[in-house]
Amino acid sequence: MLPPKEIMMTGSPTRKGTTPIKVWVFPDEKGDIVNKAKSAGLSASAYLRNVGMGTPVTGIADKEAVMELVKINADLGRIGGLLKMWLTNDEKLELEGHSSARLESVILSALRDTKAIQALLYQKASALKF
Repeated sequence: MLPPKEIMMTGSPTRKGTTPIKVWVFPDEKGDIVNKAKSAGLSASAYLRNVGMGTPVTGIADKEAVMELVKINADLGRIGGLLKMWLTNDEKLELEGHSSARLESVILSALRDTKAIQALLYQKASALKF
């Protein structure tokens, strides 16, 4: 006997043909549910099922926030790499013609940028909801 068509196409059973639950809601409530489901990247049905079964609903916004944190962290890595180059590569500095006063100014500026990016990273990480 062949498995049902739903299992053959996806490799896992689907809920089509199972028992639906009707929920009576006002139009504004339905709109809220649909919007919350959309912001979580789910259908209204999947959203309500997750909420009803106690499964945590993570939003797309959380994933976007994590990607923002990754980008900010990459910026920190680039600044750190430049700072390391400036502190360890005397020949390169001589070729670029930096005076020690100018070099100190550039390094202090890079450190200020690093602190600002760290503050932004902390702010973004604090805003995440788990």
